[in-house]
Amino acid sequence: MYTCDVVIAGAGIIGLSIAIELRRAGATVAVLDRGEPGREASSAAAGMLVVDDPETDPKLKPLARISASMYPAFVEELELRSGIKIGLENRGTLYVAHGANDLPADPLSTADFRTLEPGLADLSRACFLEEQTVDPRLLVQAVLATAKNMGAAVHHEALVERVSMARTRDLEVRTTAGLYSTATFVNCAGAWASEIMGVVVPSRPVKGQMLAVIPSGYDLRHVVRSREVYLLPRRSGRILIGATVEEAGFDKTVQPEVIQKLHQAASSLVPSIGKAKMIEAWAGLRPGSPDGLPVLGAGSLPGTYVATGHFRNGILLAPATAAIMSELIQGRQSQIDILPFLPSRFSGNRALAG
Repeated sequence: MYTCDVVIAGAGIIGLSIAIELRRAGATVAVLDRGEPGREASSAAAGMLVVDDPETDPKLKPLARISASMYPAFVEELELRSGIKIGLENRGTLYVAHGANDLPADPLSTADFRTLEPGLADLSRACFLEEQTVDPRLLVQAVLATAKNMGAAVHHEALVERVSMARTRDLEVRTTAGLYSTATFVNCAGAWASEIMGVVVPSRPVKGQMLAVIPSGYDLRHVVRSREVYLLPRRSGRILIGATVEEAGFDKTVQPEVIQKLHQAASSLVPSIGKAKMIEAWAGLRPGSPDGLPVLGAGSLPGTYVATGHFRNGILLAPATAAIMSELIQGRQSQIDILPFLPSRFSGNRALAG
């Protein structure tokens, strides 16, 4: 039996970021992943640090702003500790809408958005947002290397099946790789969080499909986003196009007709993208919750905690989530208001049965 202070289920961006904060506080930590660390939603994401979006729940915006403000220091530390250049970019975003009421900021004149992004189609309304982007695949590599370099044990192919109280008053964590004994358990299993018996979480998978293209004759300068689609340029020359929101269970099948529709929607914003060559398409499973907000706080058993349900904002919310969960686990009052995100808000929900 493996013994440590904290066991974390899920080695995605959330679980690994929490592990780093707990190691900083001196706790011994084991992070268990059902497969390969960081290969699920974290690596499938686009990496837009979206704070001002018409579709963002007002309850989430304060947390989103706090976490976005933490990102420069977060990335700087990861780069120093891992030796991996993540590349936090300040491209900014052009948000496109059909009506002025749909814009999260003052509309630009046609001349202004043409100057910022000459390749945009004839659009009725657009505004500029100061938003950053990060490459999630590099970010996950860096956070994984940092966690290991700081002494966290990261175990692959260790599916957590059940958490229960042991006679010693510690927790017993049963996995496909053996038993773990710990005082504290944190469920960061993302789309699979509800499958861990003993720590009940109302989480479900929400499928997202997206693609990457190589542009033909036009280099996109900014992120371009609308309600229907987004285009995100990378330093490598690729442009990411996404993403669907599908209730499809654990199905990660990439559907050519869906990818084609995304490509067409992107070309309606930037016409030259219609001629761009597709080089990759993939699907990921985001962790959703019944009300679309993260689930952060104490779990259903003493000594257990939950950090999941980040939906489309896992990359953005990683620094703030890590700070919040580290404080809670150490018995301190969180400096960030988490009342809207507490698991107890679902206490009367049937999703918590069992």
